[in-house]
Amino acid sequence: MLRQIMISISLLIPVWAQSQTIDKEEMIFLTSSWEGERFDDGRPKVPDGILERMKMVTIEEAWGVLRGEGYHNQFEGDWQMIHEDVSVVGRALTALYLPNRPDVSDAIKVRGKEEGRIGNTNSWPIDILSPGDVYVADGFGKIIDGTLIGDNLGNSIFAKSGNGVVFNASSRDLEGLSEIEGFNAFVKGWHPSFLTEVMLGGLNVPIRMGAATVLPGDVVLAKREGVIFVPAHLAEKVVVTSEVIRLRDMFGISRLRAGVYTPGQIDSRWTDEIEKDFSQWLRDHMDELPVPKEQIQELLEKRTW
Repeated sequence: MLRQIMISISLLIPVWAQSQTIDKEEMIFLTSSWEGERFDDGRPKVPDGILERMKMVTIEEAWGVLRGEGYHNQFEGDWQMIHEDVSVVGRALTALYLPNRPDVSDAIKVRGKEEGRIGNTNSWPIDILSPGDVYVADGFGKIIDGTLIGDNLGNSIFAKSGNGVVFNASSRDLEGLSEIEGFNAFVKGWHPSFLTEVMLGGLNVPIRMGAATVLPGDVVLAKREGVIFVPAHLAEKVVVTSEVIRLRDMFGISRLRAGVYTPGQIDSRWTDEIEKDFSQWLRDHMDELPVPKEQIQELLEKRTW
């Protein structure tokens, strides 16, 4: 009877194997809305082209799309960063850190060593980074003795991913990290201490980042205003919506400067005549606009005038 109870309980608990990761089936279950390519472990692999286009998306545009889809808990503000003008965009590789408990921490380290993990547990997420990944870690907001990386690990992260990090924790070696060209870190603080009394509770698992819920494979959009975590299955919609807004803004400004329309005409709902003018403007400037030509052609095909 006891054995049956234990088996029943085990079925309710995610399988934490292979050094704190969940299995592929659980990953696919949690990200079941994603229908595209996946990494070997099941993590959604949003295409590089979408990531590149996401760099032009504003926080406000992404937030608006997600709110419209019913996602109200994907944004977290109040970050400290190395560079205010360097955005971080990529696929989330997540890590969950917990206050240290010796018996659990020791068991995790033993299992990790048996599976070929090398070094301290805070290096394990770095070891599995792929190009385009963003290392996203919940370090339960710890600042003193909560420094997840310094400049050595920062260089390793950038060499593997070509990207930055987002930590609900702190980092050290700000001066050294600032010398890594193209790298940025969004953290809750800076401190000269070393990481102590922290253990790795989960690797590529769902995590909480302040007010946001983050799943492995979410697209991270980190800019000066804050960080928004876009579910993989909504990434393309966010990008396309942003591009349409960008094109309409460019058209409106160009026509206002030329004196073709009044501010009232552009700032209110456009008439059919303005919409037709917009379509023709897209055709005339297709090769010079900051949106893929294929996307503009698709937009034109959907228009009814």
